[in-house]
Amino acid sequence: MKNFDRRYLNKSINKIAGVDEAGRGPLAGPVVAAAVIFDDETVIDGINDSKKLTEKKREELFELIVNQSLSYGIGIIDQKEIDEINILQAALKAMKAAVNNLNIKPQLILIDGNKTFNSDIPCKAIVKGDGKSFSIAAASIIAKVTRDRLMINAAKNFPNYLWEKNKGYGTKQHIEAIKKYGLTPLHRKTFLSRIIS
Repeated sequence: MKNFDRRYLNKSINKIAGVDEAGRGPLAGPVVAAAVIFDDETVIDGINDSKKLTEKKREELFELIVNQSLSYGIGIIDQKEIDEINILQAALKAMKAAVNNLNIKPQLILIDGNKTFNSDIPCKAIVKGDGKSFSIAAASIIAKVTRDRLMINAAKNFPNYLWEKNKGYGTKQHIEAIKKYGLTPLHRKTFLSRIIS
């Protein structure tokens, strides 16, 4: 994975930011993106696509990434804005915000997926990048852990929806809770028109 990133290094590119998001699919809560820059030497064992890791492993790696990266940035777009601009635009906006929150400017941005956002820094979309690029995989972990923590915290105010377990995704129990208790301010209304009609 580290070798994938190293292929992009040259005389004019020595800082690469990997960017990924978490939370495109849930029925509730924000979409969260992260951007991470490492130096050329840093390797953290176990870094992989966040979806392939246990929650415990993600938490462990989160701390290592935060401590060993040169810089990381987080971007959060809430459910209200997701409903206003659509989830794809919200995810791209969160990614751009994450890059803007880095305290080091990269010369290249590697983005998970097949879309890029407008930036004065060159961007490259990498399909399935979270399984190929070390920095994108690290960003996927930062984004996922950050979003999970937000949803676990939100669950304290809305205990009926089991967000501490489902993180806002459309599980059977979550959908049943919506039908029984209605929507909260954290629900994405555009995602729920079929369920609540």
